[in-house]
Amino acid sequence: MGIIDEAVSRGQGALSEYEAKLFLGEHKIPVTREELVVGEDEAVAAAERLGFPVVLKACGPEITHKTERDLVQVGLDDADEVRRAYKVIVENLGSDPYDGVLVQEMIKGERELVVGLVRDPQFGPCVMFGLGGIFTEVLKDTSFRVAPIEKYDALQMMDEIKSKSILGPFRGKEAVDRDLLADILIAIGNIGMEYDAVKEIDMNPVIIQGSRPVVVDSLIILGNGK
Repeated sequence: MGIIDEAVSRGQGALSEYEAKLFLGEHKIPVTREELVVGEDEAVAAAERLGFPVVLKACGPEITHKTERDLVQVGLDDADEVRRAYKVIVENLGSDPYDGVLVQEMIKGERELVVGLVRDPQFGPCVMFGLGGIFTEVLKDTSFRVAPIEKYDALQMMDEIKSKSILGPFRGKEAVDRDLLADILIAIGNIGMEYDAVKEIDMNPVIIQGSRPVVVDSLIILGNGK
């Protein structure tokens, strides 16, 4: 049984971030290296394996609005900082259920994109692409295509956003690998066609590290379906 089927059978309304990244990784979508841990010692050991600096996040299918609740700790440079961050996250969770704490490599890059999937009542699954990070809701600089899409569609979507210049050489950074970005958009469309139970996907931010897009945070909402 796959990740989606297992989550649906448990009655989850969403995947945890850890589950979402595993699922995306199965579909050749580049995601952060990360480990799900329980306990400060496990967190430190995971951080040492991944390499500092790291990010710690509370993880569970019912945990949303992590940043607003101070359930994300970034830029942790050593074991002591990881231990302190772990304590803060667990304290802020209170009695809320959680699967563990996610120890994640820290991806550095100035350019942030958003990639997603929505289900339109008329057109069905649609792929979304645009400017990510804190500007997604403010600027609404996005492009949509009805799934499934081909490479031609994906490349068109990139050229349709107002902020398309950030995909080229930018502030001394190399141009984004458009082929890899197109592969991500195509894969999201295919997921929408294949998995009726996937109601919505929100990958934000997708940070450009060098030329390579990497999914740093992901939310997958589940609905009725197979």
